Order: sequence, then structure tokens, then C-alpha cells
Amino acid sequence: MTDHAVVSREAWLAARLKLLEAEKELTRRSDELARRRQELPWVRIDADYRLDTDEGNTSLVELFRGRSQLLVYHFMFGPDYTAGCPSCSAIADGFNGFATHLANHDVMLWAVSRAPLAKLQAYKRRMGWTFPWASSLDSDFNFDFNVSVTEEQQREGAVDYNYQRAAASRLREGEGSRIRPRATPDGATKGAAMTGTEVSTYARERPGMSAFVLENGIVYHTYSTYARGLDGLWGMYQWLDRAPKGRNETGYWLRHRDKYDGSPGA
Repeated sequence: MTDHAVVSREAWLAARLKLLEAEKELTRRSDELARRRQELPWVRIDADYRLDTDEGNTSLVELFRGRSQLLVYHFMFGPDYTAGCPSCSAIADGFNGFATHLANHDVMLWAVSRAPLAKLQAYKRRMGWTFPWASSLDSDFNFDFNVSVTEEQQREGAVDYNYQRAAASRLREGEGSRIRPRATPDGATKGAAMTGTEVSTYARERPGMSAFVLENGIVYHTYSTYARGLDGLWGMYQWLDRAPKGRNETGYWLRHRDKYDGSPGA
């Protein structure tokens, strides 16, 4: 027996149609939000960011690779990490396929992290990923887009993230670095352990995504989002939201894809 409501097919259909109206309204609101994103004013990028890639040290302009639009996923992989953030990794597991589609629709998708390029390349091979990934280790790129903080900033107090000031103590506890749509108390501790760090080091990196456009040789920043703003980019959670039990989270359950019981390499 189940505690959940069980009804006739006719009663189910009536309830489903009522929910469908709410879903359609959400779709219309989502379309409107997309339009408003596109209408945001732009900010000219004057900084000469240099990033390390498989092709060598490159400029931000070169990341466009002949396209007019660039999407950057700010992947949590700090210089002291031994593996990528498991939450970021779960998002990136979906990049391989649609990065190709985007590249054929005038949009380049890159991941950018502060870890040295050799670490990123090794982890990329381990995970079987092919999307482009750049290291911003020797530039201010991550700091300028508020996805990395220094030890000094952690000691001094509040830092900026997700368009608000957050106490450094919250960052040390992992709250400010959370990527998961519904953070769990053990998330920072487990995330740090899976990246080979302790919590304060783990929390110096934070997730986000940023969008850029290239016009007449000039790069403009058009949009950035962080924290739950990344929810819609996480394909797995869109499926879970439609599963009978939803996200069903009581603790930090994510692992690197190859570390679940029964996975190769686990």
C-alpha cells in the first residue's frame, strides 16, 4: 500500500491538466526572462586576460574561435584541488554533446578554472570530456567575475558573490560556494574531501557562468549568474524534477561519475 493519493485515470487527467496550465505559465515567464536577459546593457572588457589552453596561452578574444558569442562555465577547480568539484563535474558531464551544437550555432562554450592546465587536462582525460577548458591561474579573470577569493579576503571579512556581500565565515563553511540548488549541511565537507582539500581551501572557488559577445574586435560582458541561477543549466536536475520522488535529497549524495559503487574506477 502507498500513502500517496491514488485515483482513477479520469481524476488523474483532471489534475494533470490543471498542472499543465501552471507549466505553460512558467514556460511563458521563462521566455520573457530570456528576452530580458538579451536586453541587458553590455560592459566593455578592457582587461587583457590571458588564459592557458590546449593550444597555448590565449586571449579572451581567441576563445571565441570565430564565433560572436562566448559562454563560460566557472568550474570550481582551484590550484590546490586534486579533482574537480563533484557538483560542477555533474553539470559538465552534459557538456560534450551540446558544446558541439552550440559551436555550430555561433556560440563557443568553455569551462574556466584556476587550476594549472596540466591538472585540468588530466582530469578531463579521466572523465572522458572533450569540451574546451582553460586555466585562468595567471590572470585576474576568476577574481574579477567573483568566482574566486583569496586567503586574505577570507580572513578580512565579507566578499561579493551572487550580487551580494557574504560573510567570509559563511564561505569558510561552504555556504557561499554552494552550487547545488538545495544545499545540504554536509555539502562543503564532502565536496572538500572529494577534491582533496579542506573546507576553507575548497570554498575559495565558487560556481557561476558568464556570457560575452564579440563585436568589431571588442569583447563585452553581457550576463553572469551564480548559485541557484545555474539550476536550469543542470540537465540531471531537470530530469529529477520530473521523477516521482523529485530531488529527494537528505544529504550530499553526488559523487564523481566514476566513483559511484559499481562504476569503473570506484
